[in-house]
Amino acid sequence: MAGHSQFKNIMHRKGKQDGIRSKMFSKLAREITVAAKTGLPDPTMNAALRLAVQNAKAQSMPKDNIDRAIKKASGADAETYDAIRYEGYGPGGTAVIVEALTDNRNRTASNVRSTFSKAGGALGETGSVSFSFDHVGEITYKASVGDADKVMEAAIEAGAEDVVSDEDGHTIYCGFEDMNEVSKALEGVLGEAETVKAIWKAQTPIEVDEDRALSIMKLIETLEDDDDVQAVYSNFEVSDEVMAKLSA
Repeated sequence: MAGHSQFKNIMHRKGKQDGIRSKMFSKLAREITVAAKTGLPDPTMNAALRLAVQNAKAQSMPKDNIDRAIKKASGADAETYDAIRYEGYGPGGTAVIVEALTDNRNRTASNVRSTFSKAGGALGETGSVSFSFDHVGEITYKASVGDADKVMEAAIEAGAEDVVSDEDGHTIYCGFEDMNEVSKALEGVLGEAETVKAIWKAQTPIEVDEDRALSIMKLIETLEDDDDVQAVYSNFEVSDEVMAKLSA
């Protein structure tokens, strides 16, 4: 079975890479600016900023862009962004969580609601679908750091809850509250992680067919194309056969 993360890889391969990278840098810069405003503008003294910068570097964001985003937080005209979570239902009753950073709540809510409606879904109330997800820490490493056994051993020692290893790399899950502690312990053994972030992980994924999968992909792609949307999570999965067709 393949799920949401594999779909994101497909969308990025099929999309216009330059446009995707530019939009990704804008979203990462917004995260850095927000993190810098929560504490000192020094990644070594601000855990949230350190993780935001680390994730930006993992996407090859230029150092100048990172520095500008940090400096923007201390400017007199710096925008104030609100973190908002939207919850709703996509095609086939699939659950969808949308995380946004916005300087205009009305604009973002209107855009998200419209996107759900056009996809045949519906925006729900806060809490309408998040109960079927776990809010956890996700730490990723490239496959080159070691084999599955080495990473599993390091993860267990660090206090992680689960590890998924494949040819693309290693994904380690831990409790949300333990994310900083676990990532630091892993760094001592495996080196700096590629990404460290909080995600919404579906408790019980729902299998969908090819047509429905295409509809969900389109919904997620449209949501992620919104400048205010930082991340989208869903609880669908597809068979390896359907994944092969979508990847063709």
